[in-house]
Amino acid sequence: MIRPNATKAAAIGLAAALLMTGCGRDSAGSSAASSAKPIASGQASGTITLWAQGSEGEALPALLKEFEAENPGVKVNVTAIPWDAALSKYKTAIAGGTTPDVAQMGTTWMGDFASSFDATPKEIDASDFFPGSVKSTEVEGTTYGVPWYVDTRVVYYRSDLAEKAGITKAPETWDDFKALAKGLQEKAGAKYGVQLPAGVAGSYLDTLPFQWSNGAKLMNDDGTKWTLDTPEAAEALKYYSSFFADGLASKAVSTGTTAEASFVDGSAPMMISGPWHVGLLNKAGGAGFEDKYKVAPMPTEKTSTSFVGGSNMVVFKKSKNRDASWKLLQWLSKPEVQLKWYKATGDLPSQQSAWKDQSLASDSKLSVFGDQLKTTNNPPAVSTWTQVAAAADSEIEQIVKAGKDPAEALKSLQQAADSIGTGK
Repeated sequence: MIRPNATKAAAIGLAAALLMTGCGRDSAGSSAASSAKPIASGQASGTITLWAQGSEGEALPALLKEFEAENPGVKVNVTAIPWDAALSKYKTAIAGGTTPDVAQMGTTWMGDFASSFDATPKEIDASDFFPGSVKSTEVEGTTYGVPWYVDTRVVYYRSDLAEKAGITKAPETWDDFKALAKGLQEKAGAKYGVQLPAGVAGSYLDTLPFQWSNGAKLMNDDGTKWTLDTPEAAEALKYYSSFFADGLASKAVSTGTTAEASFVDGSAPMMISGPWHVGLLNKAGGAGFEDKYKVAPMPTEKTSTSFVGGSNMVVFKKSKNRDASWKLLQWLSKPEVQLKWYKATGDLPSQQSAWKDQSLASDSKLSVFGDQLKTTNNPPAVSTWTQVAAAADSEIEQIVKAGKDPAEALKSLQQAADSIGTGK
């Protein structure tokens, strides 16, 4: 399974809803599709330039040989870009008018570059995509590109140690989640009951599932004002910070191999993470370890909501081969193609029907991700989000490490966000 590095994870988000059940549509970009140029009929032809990040960029050429075989007149040239260089490379290409035809976009980058994308044509059917992944392609009412692959975050916990603590069912509520953390620490020998990010880049994103699950919204409904300083958000951050204040989570716990080692050795046997950790934990724990832990949806306060991550595929306005580019995106969106991609890379399908395949449906862990993906959200697709998120990270660090009152921190964050604006 392809594992996001820290830069990729930040780019694609850690990323739950407004509950997104209301955003499914008959076709992608219903508001924009009516004015978007249609896709010409016939097979794809000519040359398509495609930029993709990291391991995806390295794995794509093998998959795209099938697309080229089905469309003998087309050639797809893939350029693999390191995740840590991608953002600046796209900015430079846009400024210089040298963009590729097609590109992989982290879900949290859509608002930064949307003005350079071609609106999604009505021929692209979005009815089978996870609603939250479709939402990640929308910027100010217009849809750009397609959800390519998805990920989300769920709870990982050592079920064997939970049983030692007298807990035999997965945590369903916020109270259950805290009770499990306490039980693992007090009765199962864990040094810390749960691993939670503490004051590092992206920490604010880690709090969002808790905020969304408590009914908080980051912006007002028309996307013109930040609404970060609310009672719902303050309650969620108070809950989140209580794990550090009570000694249930370490203020120094890091991600990466330390997180895996702490989970396997039982010193911190619960965490929130994405699908790649299934393979990593199985490898780190050795034979039989996969039976010692389980995964569960995010705990519920008002809802069980997680962050939708992954990557989208977009076509640039300056594409020299627009129709063939959209035909490529149509092909990449086919459930059977997404399943081949999943089996080659571990990237999870954005098409819900692909999850009926037994490779996913019969897997007791991965199927939980499919269930969680039905209830996800993502940060607002506005150009100032990265600035606001950076300010928010600083406030989370103050809450976790210095004991700052969450309500006061949110008040400061609201003032900073109002100063930064929404880019509109």
